[in-house]
Amino acid sequence: MSVDLSERVRSAVAAVTDPELRRPLGELDMLREITVSGSTAEVGIALTIVGCPAADRIERDVADAAASVDGIDAVDVRVGVMSPDERKALTEKLRGGRAKREMPFGPDSLTRVIAVTSGKGGVGKSTVTANLAVALAARGLRVGLIDADVHGFSIPGLLGLVDADGLPPAPTKLDDLILPPVAYGVKVISIGMFLRRPGEEAAGAVAWRGPMLHRTVQQFLTDVFFGDLDVLLLDMPPGTGDVAISVGQLLPHADVLVVTTPQAAAAEVAVRSGLVARQTGQRPIGVIENMAAMTLPDGTVLDLFGSGGGVEVARALSSEGVEVPLLASVPLSTALRTGGDDGRPVVLADPDDPAARAIDAAAAALAVRPRGLSGKPLRLNV
Repeated sequence: MSVDLSERVRSAVAAVTDPELRRPLGELDMLREITVSGSTAEVGIALTIVGCPAADRIERDVADAAASVDGIDAVDVRVGVMSPDERKALTEKLRGGRAKREMPFGPDSLTRVIAVTSGKGGVGKSTVTANLAVALAARGLRVGLIDADVHGFSIPGLLGLVDADGLPPAPTKLDDLILPPVAYGVKVISIGMFLRRPGEEAAGAVAWRGPMLHRTVQQFLTDVFFGDLDVLLLDMPPGTGDVAISVGQLLPHADVLVVTTPQAAAAEVAVRSGLVARQTGQRPIGVIENMAAMTLPDGTVLDLFGSGGGVEVARALSSEGVEVPLLASVPLSTALRTGGDDGRPVVLADPDDPAARAIDAAAAALAVRPRGLSGKPLRLNV
């Protein structure tokens, strides 16, 4: 009777998901001895590292899972830590059996990579990217987001991944794997998570040039454990500088989404970011026009930044029979701005806001266009 009961407790606990790795504890080999004495279950688990930030949540979820088994009235959770050899085995398992680090988003990957670009700063590219990622995740897709705007990182704040001082949390490291924090179902990494210094009230500034920028982007793509993703978004820095060139070299198969405002001056330089991406082999797939006309309470329309910029960028990037559509025209919105300041994306905080509906429409268009198997080798074990 107790043997059967302990096995049922083990099955229940094995199904508990690690909040950082997003996989069941049983699959991660984190379970230890589990026994039942009378109606009391003693459950042993091994955390990945000392001081694991998710320790309290894992312990609570394990206790709840064990207590949910019929016949269990009390649970004693005993928490240990993996040995170095166990961690090594786990990191190799997470890499799919590969001990060597390699970039998992190559041409053969089924993850769709979308670089979100703009010709100039201040067009709301990061706000659009953050909301787009959340909207895709809300549709059931597995989404990762790299804040590649190294000098002007803002994604953690836009997604609420900051503490009371407004500083991003440092990600957990599992040997040489970096585990990205998760916000609204999106796995996120940003250089801002690595710049905090004890006693300082703000994250440090980044004053890097080409080689350091390239290495940073390469490390985000290689050492961060995103797991299996449907979509990986990159919030690119504005313009066509070092990071754009590095991403073009590392991810020449990536799709490119161009963000502009309706203003003619912004549209003109936005076209350049799409053209440079095309030179590296990347494919512009759409344009999002931000800060478009908004309707005021009295019914009048405010065209603060003019009109037509998004259509013009889409027309300029369409060529040789390949149409680059205008996916959305996002109106000026106080809810969009407030949500960014508060770390609550408008697509969830106020889904009926016109800006939220426009971004969600763009997400809907992107969600139905996953990467296909055509032309990719199938690695079958026979």
